[in-house]
Amino acid sequence: MSASSPAAGPLLFVVGMLREARILGSERRVIVGTDQLDAALADRPAGVVSFGLCGALAPELEVGDLVCATAVVTSEGEFAVDEALSSGLAQRLGRVSLGKVAGSDLIVPDPQTKSALGQGCSAIATDMESHKVARAAISAGVPFAVLRAVSDRADESLPRSAQAGFRPDGTVDVLAVVAALARHPSELPALLRTARHAGVAFRALERAAAALDRA
Repeated sequence: MSASSPAAGPLLFVVGMLREARILGSERRVIVGTDQLDAALADRPAGVVSFGLCGALAPELEVGDLVCATAVVTSEGEFAVDEALSSGLAQRLGRVSLGKVAGSDLIVPDPQTKSALGQGCSAIATDMESHKVARAAISAGVPFAVLRAVSDRADESLPRSAQAGFRPDGTVDVLAVVAALARHPSELPALLRTARHAGVAFRALERAAAALDRA
C-alpha cells in the first residue's frame, strides 16, 4: 500500500447498482460505479468497501450467501484486502464465506467459464467492481474490503435476455430484455429464476446492511 496521510472520514461504499445504494441508505457515504472513485478517495475515507452482488465460482456457495474477500484477483495479480477492515465486517455479519474474489470486466455467464475462472485463480466468487475498487484504494493508500451476496450459483448460466438488459449504472433496460426474450423465448424460465435469485441476494444485502447498523 502506498504511503499517504492517515484516513479520517467514514467508510465509503462502492456499489454497481442503484438498488444496492438504496439498501445502504442515505446516511452512509455511497457512490454508484467507479467513475467518481478517485475523487471520493481523495477525501480520505476510513476505508472503502465494494458492496453488492456476485456470482459464485465455488460449488458450495448458495444464492444469498455472503462473501468477504481475502483478496481480489485479476490477470494483473492479487490485491490483498485490509485484514482489520475485512475481519471487522465479517465479525458483524456472523455467517460469511471467506475467500478470493475474481475481478472481471465482463459478465461470467456460464458454468464452464465460471469453473475455468475459479480454478485458474483459486477464487470462490466473481464480480465486476471489486478489482477497480482494489486498484484505486491501494493507489490512494486507503484500506479496502469486499462484501458481496451471491446471486447465481456456480452451476447456473445467466440467460442472454438477462445479460442484454444490464446498463452501466446497474439499472435494467426492460425493452432490451423483452426484445432479447422475444428472440429466445425458451429462456423465460431461466430469466424468472435469475430474477428470483437476485431478489434473494438483495435481501441478504439488506440483512447485512442492518447488521452493520447494529454493530
